[in-house]
Amino acid sequence: MSPRDLGGAGPRQPATRPSARIFAALALVTGASQFHRAALGVVGPELAADLGAGAGLLGAANGAFFAALLLMQIPVGLALDRIGPRLTVAALALPCAIGAIGQGLAGSAEGFLAARFLLGIGCGASFMASVVLSARWYAGPGLTTSLARVFATSQLGILLAGAPFALAAEWLGWRGAYAASGLLTLGLAALWWVWVRDDPPDRPAPPRPAETLAQALRGQFSVWRTPGLLPVLAMHLVGYAAMATVIAVWAGPYLAEVHGMAPETRGTVLFIMGLALVAGLLVVGPIERRIGSRPRTVAGFAALSVLMLTALALWPSAPLPVAVALLSALCLCSCYPVVVVTQGRALFPDHQVGRGVTTVNLAQTLGSAALPAMTGWVVGFVNPAWAWNAAFGTLAACLALGLAGYLSGRRGTRRPD
Repeated sequence: MSPRDLGGAGPRQPATRPSARIFAALALVTGASQFHRAALGVVGPELAADLGAGAGLLGAANGAFFAALLLMQIPVGLALDRIGPRLTVAALALPCAIGAIGQGLAGSAEGFLAARFLLGIGCGASFMASVVLSARWYAGPGLTTSLARVFATSQLGILLAGAPFALAAEWLGWRGAYAASGLLTLGLAALWWVWVRDDPPDRPAPPRPAETLAQALRGQFSVWRTPGLLPVLAMHLVGYAAMATVIAVWAGPYLAEVHGMAPETRGTVLFIMGLALVAGLLVVGPIERRIGSRPRTVAGFAALSVLMLTALALWPSAPLPVAVALLSALCLCSCYPVVVVTQGRALFPDHQVGRGVTTVNLAQTLGSAALPAMTGWVVGFVNPAWAWNAAFGTLAACLALGLAGYLSGRRGTRRPD
C-alpha cells in the first residue's frame, strides 16, 4: 500500500499558482476568528464589573461562543458544499459583525452572552472555509504547507487581542473597542468578497447538485460512514485540545504557583509558547513531505507531545528553564492537527468536502470544550499536592488514548482531491 493510500502526500502538483490575495484573504478571515475568540480576557474584569456580573461571566461567555461554533458545523458543511465558501463566509459576516458590536452595546450579562453566541455563529465557517479553499487552490503535496501557513499567520489575531486591544479599550472604552472590531469585521468581509474565488481558473468547479433537505441529510450520514474517518476523529478530538488546554487554562496558574512568576513574566512565557506553535506550523509541511506519509507525521509529533506532557506530570517541580522548555516543546510539537485536517479532507470527494471537514472539526470543537472541564474536575478531586501531576497526567493520558485510536483504527483509501 502506497503512502497515498495511507493518506500520505501524493505526487500531484497544484494546477495553478494561487494569488497572494487568496492567501491574504484566508489569513485575515481566520485571524479575525482567532481575535474574536481571544478578545475577552484582556477586558474581562472591566466588562464584568460594568455589567454587574461576577467572574463566572467570562467562562459562560466563552462557552456561548464555542457552543455556537459547535452548532454551526453541520449547517456550515452543507453550505460550503452547496453554495461554496465565498458566499458562506460573506453571509455569516453580518451576524459576526452584529455580535461583535452587540458585545459593546450589551446592557446586561444576558445581553452580552447573546451577542457572544451570535458572534460564534458568524465565525462558524472561517476555519473550514479556509480548509475547503486551500484544498481547491493548493491541491496535492502543498496542501499541508498552505494550511499550516494560513493558521500560523492567523495567530496574529490572538496577538492583536492582547496589548493592541487593551490599548484600543483604553482609548475607546471596552464598548467602543468591541464596536470597532465589528466594523473592522465588515471591512474584512468586503475584502474577502473581492479577493476570493471558490475555484482556480484552470480547474473545473466540483459538482454542486441541487439537493433537497432529505438528500443533504443523507449525504451527511454518508460522510459519517466514510471508511477511515474514526481514527481521524480520535486524533482530532484531543490533538489540538490538549495543547490549547495547557495554554489557555493551566500554564499561567502552573507558572505562578510552582515557580512564583509575576503576571508580566508569565505573559512572556505564554508568548514564547505561542511563537513555538507558529514555528511548528511553519515546518510541519516540509517535514510531512520529507517523511512522505501523513499518518507517520501525525503519530511522531503526537508521541512527542505525549512525552512532554508526561514529563510535566512526573516532574512538575522541574527547574524553571526545564519547565519552560517542556511547555514550549509541547507547543512546537502540537503543530500536527493541521496534518490531521488534510488527512481528513483526503477522505472525501469534492462534492462532500464541506460536510467532511466540518465533521472532522466537530471533534476538535468537542475536545476543546471537554478537556478543560475534565482536567478541572480531576484537579478538584485529587489532593492539592498532586494537582499538577493530575492536570498534566490527565492530558497526557487523553492524548495517548487518541493516538492509540488513531493508530489502531481502520484507514480509508484516499480519494482524489
